[in-house]
Amino acid sequence: MIIDCHGHYTTTPPQLGEYREAQKAALKRDPHHIGEKGILAITDDQIRESLEKNQLKKQRERGTDLTLFSPRASWMGHHIGNEHTSRFWIEHFNDLIYRVTQLFPQNFMGVCALPQSPGVGLANSVAELERCVTQLGFVGCNLNLDPSGGHFSSPPLGDRYWYPIYEKMVELDVPAMIHVSACCHPAHYTTGSYYLNADTTAFMQLMQSQVTRDFPAIRFIIPHGGGAVPYHWGRFRGLADMLKLPPLDGLLMNNVYFDTCVYHQAGIDLLLKVIPNKNILFASEMIGAVQGIDPETGHYFDDTKRYIDGSAVSAADKANIFEHNIRRVFPGLGRHLFS
Repeated sequence: MIIDCHGHYTTTPPQLGEYREAQKAALKRDPHHIGEKGILAITDDQIRESLEKNQLKKQRERGTDLTLFSPRASWMGHHIGNEHTSRFWIEHFNDLIYRVTQLFPQNFMGVCALPQSPGVGLANSVAELERCVTQLGFVGCNLNLDPSGGHFSSPPLGDRYWYPIYEKMVELDVPAMIHVSACCHPAHYTTGSYYLNADTTAFMQLMQSQVTRDFPAIRFIIPHGGGAVPYHWGRFRGLADMLKLPPLDGLLMNNVYFDTCVYHQAGIDLLLKVIPNKNILFASEMIGAVQGIDPETGHYFDDTKRYIDGSAVSAADKANIFEHNIRRVFPGLGRHLFS
């Protein structure tokens, strides 16, 4: 089975964007605006139409069986408005993901966003994670280490500020993909420098923390191939030694995983050579940050299955990357009809 552990609903019906623009307009008039959650008038047919010629079409073309589907990352927008803004917006988006999973249960399983907000505690996020897992059948969540949108004003991931969400993740036995949202800092391009910087920062913050020792069963996915981490693996191993930390194999590699959202063969080959096979999860982020066709190959940059197929690792290692590793990290998949 081919499981893509990193997909976003980037092709939503227009009503979702209109709802968000109305939120922004209300906040422009009053930055403390609370308002009401309201409703989204989106039909099942509109959801079907938004997927049939996009994600579903590419699943069929590329041979992917199942996508773990979450709200569009750049639209999580935790830096916008206040905690009420984020709560209403994220609940609507997660509910929309749930509807997708009900319409296409063989193609999608839900991963939720969390209603984070700068300078606010995580009580709403804990509650939303529990709702999505226990009521909607979601199998994981996206956790934003920087809800400020590029200013990195939140405590590092080892701070006890984050422990309520870690406790709930362990209780529910679900992982978190550490994934930032849109960037409002002019020094960073969202899907280029900001995303990859945040991925690298997440690894370093976890490395310097007590998180994996305080929560031995916790699981994190660092997307986009781990940012700079695999390319600089020797640097991180050396830093662990300099900082008198345990070796990375024991410190993090039972808890931290990297996905394959790396958009060229040489990059994937490096990832597969440097990082242990058990820590690599197949993903494409389709339809996401890089949507064009590579002129050097004639294939889409984000058709990452081709890179795994074209790698030199064994058939057993490929099967682990495509399915078995993902099932270990997302045990909620055991409830899926393909199990």
